[in-house]
Amino acid sequence: MGLIMIVYYLLSLYIAVFLVWNFVREKKCVNDLILYLLVLIPLILRILRVK
Repeated sequence: MGLIMIVYYLLSLYIAVFLVWNFVREKKCVNDLILYLLVLIPLILRILRVK
């Protein structure tokens, strides 16, 4: 794997962890929880290398 791919996966992992952190902290708005999940799904698939 090239350096660019490693940076790409690390950036995806960083964003996914940030979204999970916000998902856990969010307690009030169900719409925000759904939006966090919608953004998180492609990032998780990308990290797991599922096409």
